[in-house]
Amino acid sequence: MAAAGIIGAAIGVILLIIIAYILTGTTLISAETMANAQKDVTLQNEARLGTNIAFNSGEKVIEGSRLNFSVTNSGNEVISDFDYMDVFTYNTSGLLHYSYDKYTLGETGNWSITRFDNDFIHPNQLDPGEKMWISAAFLGENPYKVQIVTSNGVYASAVI
Repeated sequence: MAAAGIIGAAIGVILLIIIAYILTGTTLISAETMANAQKDVTLQNEARLGTNIAFNSGEKVIEGSRLNFSVTNSGNEVISDFDYMDVFTYNTSGLLHYSYDKYTLGETGNWSITRFDNDFIHPNQLDPGEKMWISAAFLGENPYKVQIVTSNGVYASAVI
């Protein structure tokens, strides 16, 4: 009978050690996950603060049912995720949203990049100081205002 008490105590100690490892491991994983999430948010905020775009005055032209304009990266971050950028135009009917389409040029409701100026460092990316030309196809009446929004929420607006 004395052996049963010793075995029971040993099993109890082993279970306590296993539970302590599980709780410690869970706490460490949770802390690491939280620290990584805070780091990611900080990096996104730094990128947003370093991102700035500007319309070039006098370079907004309506040709038929297309709006052509140029945008300059006036920040210090490279802009390359065009799939997540949006273009909006405003006319008397309201707001029109355009999605990025790098394959077809001319479909209504889409915008495309027609060219980059001085694109030497990172080809097909908008580096600081570089200019890109955008064409957006619209349907209906001419827009009077255009807005472009980057993937991290930085935007620029201009009256046409």
